[in-house]
Amino acid sequence: MKTPLIALLYAALALGANQGFAQTITPEVREQLLEMRAGNMRKLKIHREPMEPVLTSFTDAAGNRLSLADSNGKIRVVNFWATWCYPCREEMPTLDALQKGLGGDDFVVHAIATGFNELGGIERFLEEANVTDLPILLDADSSLGAEFGAIGLPLTVILDREGREIARLIGGAEWYDESAQEIFNTLLALE
Repeated sequence: MKTPLIALLYAALALGANQGFAQTITPEVREQLLEMRAGNMRKLKIHREPMEPVLTSFTDAAGNRLSLADSNGKIRVVNFWATWCYPCREEMPTLDALQKGLGGDDFVVHAIATGFNELGGIERFLEEANVTDLPILLDADSSLGAEFGAIGLPLTVILDREGREIARLIGGAEWYDESAQEIFNTLLALE
């Protein structure tokens, strides 16, 4: 008797999770988002279905273990970068501006240095780029980047409030231009 009840409960939970995304990113909303893409935001791929959350951890500059699930409930922009990456240097100030402009209870930018990046080099990189609102986050062994399929840098993924990937952009972008702001404000307005 318990087995069918448990199976029914799991089915209901799975259906509820899928409906949650369907209510958030409907085909109509996806089409709106696709139409909002302009400039280098045209490279933003908006998925038809959300991807499962990634659970691999990363660290802050002090070595504390963190998880993307720590910020569930927020729309997240997760950017993988490295100090040696020229397009990363160009886009980092725009990610900082995005965090300054939209960061808060509903939105956060996680700029994660992946692979070998000396802490002093990261600090110099951020200082030279005049980045003040993004903390130092590290994926030293590239395991988080690998789980997201980061075969080139920069890679930026957008996560919904449940930690599921809903969009990605490979390469550098202007993350605080009019098109990007319109996209993020639309995502923030969804329940």
